[in-house]
Amino acid sequence: MEATSSKMRKTMRDLHNNIGFFIVGLVVIYSLSGIVQTYRDTSFLKHDINNEKTVETNLDAENLGKAIKIKELKVEKTENGIMYFKQGSYNPQTGEVKYTTSELYGWVKPFTELHKSNSKNIVHYFTIVFAVALFFMCVSAFWMFKPGTKLFSRGVILTVVGIIASIVLVLFS
Repeated sequence: MEATSSKMRKTMRDLHNNIGFFIVGLVVIYSLSGIVQTYRDTSFLKHDINNEKTVETNLDAENLGKAIKIKELKVEKTENGIMYFKQGSYNPQTGEVKYTTSELYGWVKPFTELHKSNSKNIVHYFTIVFAVALFFMCVSAFWMFKPGTKLFSRGVILTVVGIIASIVLVLFS
């Protein structure tokens, strides 16, 4: 029985090692794109784009926001028939709207799309493989040390603390 357990531990250690090195690159990309996603409501790694277009005339702020895809658009003032908002201006008579948007630089955008993939996107296979590999790393970590040793016990305690911290984070966010 001990030989089987020892062989299983060695196999899991080898798999853990090889898969671990494989996912290092994935973790780097996901962590960097996660940081960008966290600051998506700021101008971090974004540049301004000036837009001019014609939309329907006589729109209110809510419908103008929908037409130019700006959430929670608020008119700050109306002067000489022109509506001014934080990002630009709108002429309700002509429908002409001039506004500025901030978009991620082109080289950053593909990385952030990884976080927003859904089952219709081909990238979702990549995210599923990554998730399964991470889950395997979590489970296989318990074969790195013999049960009953200080390192194993410490690993179990840290795992429980991590689970509790995640639950607390979800409950209070």
